[in-house]
Amino acid sequence: MIRIGSRGSQLALWQANHIADALRGAGHEVTIEVIRTTGDALQGIAFNKVGTKGMFTKEIEEALVAERIDLAVHSLKDLPTELAAPFAIAAIPPRVDPRDAFVSVNYDSFAALPSGSRIGTSSLRRQSQLRAQRRDLELVEFRGNVDTRLRKLSEGVVDAAVLASAGLERLERTEWIRERFSPLVLCPAPGQGALAIETRAEDERMQAAVAFLDDPASRFAVTAERSALAALGGGCHVPIGVYCELLVEGYTVTGVVAHPDGSALVRAELEHQPGQNAEELGLRLAERLMEQGAREILGAVQL
Repeated sequence: MIRIGSRGSQLALWQANHIADALRGAGHEVTIEVIRTTGDALQGIAFNKVGTKGMFTKEIEEALVAERIDLAVHSLKDLPTELAAPFAIAAIPPRVDPRDAFVSVNYDSFAALPSGSRIGTSSLRRQSQLRAQRRDLELVEFRGNVDTRLRKLSEGVVDAAVLASAGLERLERTEWIRERFSPLVLCPAPGQGALAIETRAEDERMQAAVAFLDDPASRFAVTAERSALAALGGGCHVPIGVYCELLVEGYTVTGVVAHPDGSALVRAELEHQPGQNAEELGLRLAERLMEQGAREILGAVQL
């Protein structure tokens, strides 16, 4: 029997069931245990008002250590860039669309929003990059699960919202998407669109059981992204976007660091060089961003 630990949100349970179905297809018996995390308990508080490191993973990892569960399924972007010693990312399944989605009832695109419009997002990364492009919009704190945010949007609390395309796809809510932001316009969070299957580091049996779920291309891309984030000193909720994409000619990685008020933004793009591993690619991107002024921007952010 494989016991999966998961948060209790609709999206988290979709993700856990998605992995459970794959494991059952491989002949395993599987159960899912719902675990309430600090992040779930603080739904009404802005991310930048609380200590966010591990806020969606701490209690799940405690269950792993206590051996109440055998593995955890996370949205990779929620995992701290440095895992504690007892844990390992045993598999990263094929990633889905990492882009951010523009969602609105009345407007077809971000560019079509009239001056003074209210746009909902709790992500400092999204707020920073959007402010850098449209200083005439009001960015509104916007938390809750996907359905809660879509309901607030339909009730007119905001004129538009930005959500992860991946979550809307997984919950079959893509009819709400009016536009998918190019990563050159709104650079995604490191690991966005990817799942992470976390196990105890010494649990070779469980790592072998999930190994077939690992996608090498997705692992390379998100490893480069998380390497850049770690080198920049960022956690899950900082104004940093990093996106690594596999093109015909190889991997390309793009990074953005923006001041929360939109007053400054630096961007860098690098191509993967032969013989370079994912960590090195991410480190080179971070160095390039630092050279262009990222250190000064991040130093001004009170995390």
